Amino acid sequence: MDKKEIKKLKNELLKKKSHDIFKNVQALFDLAYATNDKDLNLTVRKICAEKSQKFKKDRPEHAEKYRQLYKNTLLFAAPYDFDSFCRYIEWNREPGKRFYLPRRKQLKVVVDALQDLADDKLDLLAISMPPGVGKTTIAIFYLAWMGGRIPNLPMLGGSHSNSFLRGVYDEILRVVDKDGEYLWHDIFPNIDICNTNAKDMRIDLDKPQRFETFEFSSIGSGNAGKVRAGTLLYCDDLVDGIETAMSKERLDKLWQQYTTDLRQRKIGNCKELHIATRWSVHDVIGRLEQQYGESERARFIVIPALDENDNSNFDYGGDIGFTTEFYHEQREIMDDVSWRALYMNQPIEREGLLYAENELRRYFELPGREPDGIISICDTKDRGKDYAFMPIAYIYGKDYYIEDCICDNNLPNIVEPRLVNCLMKNKVQMARFEHNNAGGRIAKDIQEEIKKLGGITKITTKFTTSNKETKIIINSAFVKEHFLFKDNSLYKKKEDYGKMIDFLCSYTVTGKNKHDDVPDGMAMLSEYAQSFINNKVEIFSRPF
Repeated sequence: MDKKEIKKLKNELLKKKSHDIFKNVQALFDLAYATNDKDLNLTVRKICAEKSQKFKKDRPEHAEKYRQLYKNTLLFAAPYDFDSFCRYIEWNREPGKRFYLPRRKQLKVVVDALQDLADDKLDLLAISMPPGVGKTTIAIFYLAWMGGRIPNLPMLGGSHSNSFLRGVYDEILRVVDKDGEYLWHDIFPNIDICNTNAKDMRIDLDKPQRFETFEFSSIGSGNAGKVRAGTLLYCDDLVDGIETAMSKERLDKLWQQYTTDLRQRKIGNCKELHIATRWSVHDVIGRLEQQYGESERARFIVIPALDENDNSNFDYGGDIGFTTEFYHEQREIMDDVSWRALYMNQPIEREGLLYAENELRRYFELPGREPDGIISICDTKDRGKDYAFMPIAYIYGKDYYIEDCICDNNLPNIVEPRLVNCLMKNKVQMARFEHNNAGGRIAKDIQEEIKKLGGITKITTKFTTSNKETKIIINSAFVKEHFLFKDNSLYKKKEDYGKMIDFLCSYTVTGKNKHDDVPDGMAMLSEYAQSFINNKVEIFSRPF
């Protein structure tokens, strides 16, 4: 049957009046199965989900028929759809023991990326998330899925230790065991385990091969001639701990071992999957991102413990989740750099931080007199991921109190009114806007709006031509000596002020910075402030 005939028959069945609607839905599934129509299978799945929920309370026996048909749609899709695979293999497990469904909402972005890796849309995928949220377990499911799909090509798993890999090896055996609690064998009924080697951590599916379907070996253990990676090279936590993470020499050695040991085992169109806590910009994922970060064939997923509103990204509910309160408590008891690296997956080099929180000058309230002046700068943004940054400085002698700020990466129609309101509220007298890109247009629009509202701010613009990194570094001394920031008890991390401090104190001179808008803006404010210092006002008689 061609697509037109399938569509016609589908429409007829959906419109057909029947005392038993289930028969029509079953016929739709039979049609999807017979014609291998994936879209029609999804249509049946949606109908089954709706009907099973509808009849759950009043007609449970009817709901169960739809539930079983729903299960069949998962089985139909599981060999080619990873999300369906993850749901199907745990169908018979007790709800309280299931891994994927309770976490599906949060992990779906990872599952979709793994699907793209399998579908040859990606060559490299790196995943960074906090400890314990399930990244290794979802990788184990992925290995089991790929093993059933391609049993006669080897996959190689590498990590910092054999003890970690032993756990992965044991769990793979549990998943593919046809007599176990997982339904893997339903999906791949013609694939069996033909050989295992517990000592060397090898599992062979389908038929004996020189290089087994699943191979596991710790990095640096001398893998030449012993293993191959034909389908997937899976690297999970290559860094063994904080001592290695904080040693550039050890990270250099680790990179060398990865490139000469693990990576050299790849053959053919082998993909790479990396899972790791992002301790350092010099770790394996950091260096891969520097090399392949702009490639459409590579994807680097980072999901921090807390979202932009300071709420947990991994509150799965019940006893399996990580609540907002849990993460807040962790943040309170850990040093800031370790918290950022381990839980927020922001690799920071301690020795390379330009600004440390404990060296910033702080204040609780402004001096009890009128300021000498109120100034501001604005590092503008148009569209994109950059932040519009505008700090407000109250001048008292040689000190500049950063009393307010805008630090926002929303669209211009949201950010620009906020800039106007902030300038008006603080009665800023003079402000300098960056003229690059859209800055000139934004400055003009905001100046006109302030005039309409009766504000006093006079805005000037300036092109920025100097090297950004150099400008940030050479102005840092002035910022540290003359700028004062609110005590951290006076703002929340999710607020603009909190974001400003976070971005300022995460800027490193030893690696790549994801956001440099705030330290760049502070350098601009420093230059603007110093432009007033050397100006001397002299009163003299009019010469004519």
